Amino acid sequence: MGKRTKTMAQYNTKQIRNIALAGHGGTGKTSLAEAMLYVSGGTDRLGNVPDGNTVFDYDQEEQARKFSLSASTAYIYWKDVKINVIDTPGYLDFEGEVNQAARVADSMIICVDGKAGLEVGAELAWDRAVSAGIPKAFFINKCDNYDAHFNATFDQLRERFGKSLCPVFIPVGKNGKDITMIDLLDMQSFVYDDSGKRIPTETTPELEAAAESYKEVLWEAVAGTSEELMMKFFDGEPFTKEECVEGLHQGIIDGTITPVYCGAATRLWGVVAMMDSIAASFPRHTAKKVEKNAAGEDLAIEVEGDPAIFVFKTVADPFVGKMSFFKVMNGSVKKDWVLKNARTGAEEKLAHIYVMKGNKQVEVDELLCGDIGMVSKLSDTNTNDTLSRSGKVEYKPVSYATPYYCKAMYPLTAKDESKISQAIARMTEEDMTLKYENNPETKQQLIYAMGDMHLTILAANLKNRFGVNIKYETPAIAYREKITKTVDVEGKHKKQNGGSGQYGHVWIKFSPSEEEGLTFTVSVVGGAVPKNFNPAVEKGLQDSMLKGAYGYPMTRLAADLHDGSYHDVDSDELSFKTAASLAYKKCLELAGPVLLEPVGDLDVTVPEYMVGDVMGDLNKRRASVMGMDACENKEGYTTVHAMAPKAEIADYPIVLRAMTQGRGSFEYNVTGYDTVPQNVAAKVAEKK
Repeated sequence: MGKRTKTMAQYNTKQIRNIALAGHGGTGKTSLAEAMLYVSGGTDRLGNVPDGNTVFDYDQEEQARKFSLSASTAYIYWKDVKINVIDTPGYLDFEGEVNQAARVADSMIICVDGKAGLEVGAELAWDRAVSAGIPKAFFINKCDNYDAHFNATFDQLRERFGKSLCPVFIPVGKNGKDITMIDLLDMQSFVYDDSGKRIPTETTPELEAAAESYKEVLWEAVAGTSEELMMKFFDGEPFTKEECVEGLHQGIIDGTITPVYCGAATRLWGVVAMMDSIAASFPRHTAKKVEKNAAGEDLAIEVEGDPAIFVFKTVADPFVGKMSFFKVMNGSVKKDWVLKNARTGAEEKLAHIYVMKGNKQVEVDELLCGDIGMVSKLSDTNTNDTLSRSGKVEYKPVSYATPYYCKAMYPLTAKDESKISQAIARMTEEDMTLKYENNPETKQQLIYAMGDMHLTILAANLKNRFGVNIKYETPAIAYREKITKTVDVEGKHKKQNGGSGQYGHVWIKFSPSEEEGLTFTVSVVGGAVPKNFNPAVEKGLQDSMLKGAYGYPMTRLAADLHDGSYHDVDSDELSFKTAASLAYKKCLELAGPVLLEPVGDLDVTVPEYMVGDVMGDLNKRRASVMGMDACENKEGYTTVHAMAPKAEIADYPIVLRAMTQGRGSFEYNVTGYDTVPQNVAAKVAEKK
């Protein structure tokens, strides 16, 4: 895991910045993180994603696939500031990792491809930052690309996200050539050599003219942060760099300014300017003054207060053991301290505290308020747990989307079967967007995830980390059956083999019931069937109900034993159990059995202009649309309410994502069972 050291420069809370990098896949988040690390001297070579040698994408699968699969953390020192960078995946299947980062970051930088412009990943990252209540900034990347258009991309962003967006660092030039970067804070111009070194150059009148409109946008935004600056702006007086930096700082905290930077991460363009702004203007942990507890109430942040850490991420490492990543929310923590878990009440010893640079651990003696670290081998602590001296503090948890994409999971060999339970437990402990279920009705091990890529990576991780090989299959639907008519049928079992024989005879009235399972009653009079055989009749029916006319379990069945006969010598429990089974078979022939399927409430939230497409698709899925209303917490979105069969939404997470380009979301909850149409039931029976 890398060399460990006990010493590290001590930074106070005011000098710590926690930055999450988010955005659409392929926009260069990892490249930007690597550039920041390299420029700051945190590594002696510039990692490259295609070569699979980056500090942040250290996992075997990430290196093979050339994109991030989990959030990775590294610390950077820049101008007397410690920057904790959290690089997050852009692939939608791994949105839980972005939520974790947003929960502990103090601001989010959203990467945008200067050629592709505004993509849905940027919108989703913005929404997550808004939900987390943290400031946002943009980095328009790949400005060295021949087809990059900073102006058009900036206009797209401002139109979509509002006038809080203002430029700080801009390019002047075309087609990726002869690019000059201008820092609008002091109108200093730079060009870059082949090594990525920035070289100050003269800001010519032509450059000033090209930057004038952007400078006005910045100055107007800065002016809005104080009355003094506003008066100066109206008087036409220029702002000093110090005034711009301070105004930017205040505006970011207030949410009135969303700074926009630009560059080319793989060539180090614009990286220094952005890092300078992070150090000078981005907020620290204490800027918001309060944190939220689990009940949503404000908790004052006290730098010297009761030590409390929040575990935002867990990694199941087969060599190191369970790794718990945490943020110091209050006070400071030292190694060997014992803290109490608010959820379990258990005490945990922080035997060793580390800060991370990718997968490299560096041991430290203490972490101050606002810093991010890792502790290994906590016995009874999981993601979303709070540890504190008092044991009474519990911080607001990371929120995760419910996984709905489901597959049945099978171990390939007996050896795999013996290890799969423990391995799955470790993976679901690490990834809160995975859910495991051993379904008692279908007798299948089910795994729920965010999508097909998520399950592909799970299978790879099980093999690479735990030596467990699995395969996936389409999960079975837990169909059931019921009867629709009342029938009175006879079941008679008579068998003679020389000596003692077998004799059981029952008349049973079967009818539909509102209760699940079997409702068994006895109304026999005159001792036609002795009472001691009643349990055998009931057991015979229960065993028979495991399979109905279509081959699925029977439910909602009422059975009244009202008559029959017995033999003094030949009658026994087995005979009456068999007689009950024969009566049940006649019931299936006469009582109009139908197939039942699980159905539930489906709430689909999409942009308003996509409602028609969604409703058309729902109709194809045998869903009944019940209504719709405007989404309360998402402007421009509508929630469609429907009832839908579970069998028809198996692929819905994939289809809805494709249909809405990732903008749509849904919630589904099975609420009961409903009758399957006859034509569909016939197809189900054929497959059984």
